[in-house]
Amino acid sequence: MEDEILFVTDEMGNELEAVIVMTFESEEFGKSYVVYRMKDDDSGEYFAASFDPEDGDEGQLYPIETDEEWDFVEEVLESFLDDQEDEDEEEHDHDHDH
Repeated sequence: MEDEILFVTDEMGNELEAVIVMTFESEEFGKSYVVYRMKDDDSGEYFAASFDPEDGDEGQLYPIETDEEWDFVEEVLESFLDDQEDEDEEEHDHDHDH
């Protein structure tokens, strides 16, 4: 699967390449969210922001400002990562079936 790339600008004005981990919407907050990680960063650190899907590819990323939103985003990310791990384990289990 090809990585979807996102360009983010850091505080210094440098454009950095990030890989989109997932996007999802929240009816509760009426926003869409993107979770991403830096392309060349192996620290495993994830970042999240909200965006307006109407903006298309040139859309602006907005910081997540409330604890409620962070909690929601973290929950979605954790369950997504758990699912990913389950899929990985299932694939590995099949490798051992001779």
